[in-house]
Amino acid sequence: MHYLERNYHILEARMIEQMEKSFELGRKLIDTELDAGLLNFIVKPVVKTFYDYWTQNDARSGTLKQIKVTLEAAKELIFNQSSKQYFDKTIEENFHEYLKADQTTHQCKKNHKNYERLVGIAKKTFINYVKEAIKFLAVKENVNDYGDLCRLAFNNKENAQKNLMMQLDYTDEGISIIEEDPTILSIPVGKKIIIKSLRRGFEETKKDFIEALDDTYDREH
Repeated sequence: MHYLERNYHILEARMIEQMEKSFELGRKLIDTELDAGLLNFIVKPVVKTFYDYWTQNDARSGTLKQIKVTLEAAKELIFNQSSKQYFDKTIEENFHEYLKADQTTHQCKKNHKNYERLVGIAKKTFINYVKEAIKFLAVKENVNDYGDLCRLAFNNKENAQKNLMMQLDYTDEGISIIEEDPTILSIPVGKKIIIKSLRRGFEETKKDFIEALDDTYDREH
């Protein structure tokens, strides 16, 4: 099953690339928000230090862990040609590790009334990621890059778009919960700045993902 390892590495590289881009965008947006406020010079050093430390340590290691857990779970399911029962069992066995590494819930208070809602979204996200990864890893045809892999994994643009929008909806739902009640965040300062940056980052990333999907399928013609 040489194609499995090939696809694994292509998908892993793509996910890491997206992670790095999201960190860069987050720093840029936080800088923009900090520069816009009259009194933000007071919290600016604290917020920037927190974000830089977080991205270089917890966020990077946590996201890399999530990528590995997702891909390994998908790989196991392909090897076992699983039933729904085995799929559910694999999700339950791996979700704890995925959640431990999740950066949204990690920055939130576990005793908050909305925390379990975030956990529920994290689980739906994980399930969708695993299902998506199975499609990618199972591609047997010759591929040169992620674009080839995506086109073969989803057969057509409509299917790929449907999957993307589902994932974006989960992210939107999670951010909305934090916007609804910012006290869920355990971050000591700069909550409003972080939340604004989250929302703006999501909207920009959503636009980029949709454009990248269009480019992927337009390249066919």
